[in-house]
Amino acid sequence: MRIGISARFAYGDAQLEGGLKKNTYYVEESFARWVQASGALAFLIPDALADSVTLADYANELDGLVLQGGSDISPYVYGEKPIRPEWAGDPPRDRYELELLARCMDTGKPVLGVCRGHQLINVALGGSLYQDTELQQPGARRHQDHAIYEENFHDIAIEPGTRLADLYPGVTTAKVNTIHHQAVDRLGRELVIEARATGDGVIEAIRWTGPGYVFGVQWHPEFLDPADKTLLDGLPILLEFLACCESQIPPTTR
Repeated sequence: MRIGISARFAYGDAQLEGGLKKNTYYVEESFARWVQASGALAFLIPDALADSVTLADYANELDGLVLQGGSDISPYVYGEKPIRPEWAGDPPRDRYELELLARCMDTGKPVLGVCRGHQLINVALGGSLYQDTELQQPGARRHQDHAIYEENFHDIAIEPGTRLADLYPGVTTAKVNTIHHQAVDRLGRELVIEARATGDGVIEAIRWTGPGYVFGVQWHPEFLDPADKTLLDGLPILLEFLACCESQIPPTTR
């Protein structure tokens, strides 16, 4: 099974001595390892600008797409101006990932979004974001703490009757990590909420109700230690996604 992973962008500076001089596409090791954990082949998808290779070509060749976390999404994408200059986001990556998501949805390929990927799904379907959750959502906890990074935890409440609830029978609340300062504000078209943070109500999981699999989680399941039984196991989410990817593969090529 061939799973595409959207690229993070690192921008080089040709004048920088001893540093990155060229633009780079990359994937975090933990993310690639998580996708590979159940036997899937992980492929990093570069931006495609040449007429000979398009993002539609990648969407056609791959069995599913996972959208990584990373930089902010530019507020301009959802019709707002940045409140602070440092929240202007990454427009080149936004353009690339929005097109990649659209091409995968066009071809019915399953899509799983993590953190930024969860937010991108919402924006792509006409939703908006809090540019900074603590600043804009009254009573919000601190969802991003650089000092402890993925060790920042809180509980989520899983909405009953959802597919996420089906993945975790009998689980109504669970502990996850939190590494974001943006969050879903206005919900996008044909999306339903499947989990919220307890206490402040931040939207933690969304699912598309259209004809296909598009699901996003605000936390980072790839960082959660499966041996720690106090944390929500990310494996059921990955297995559901991969099962949907496998169902798209013609029987003669399995």
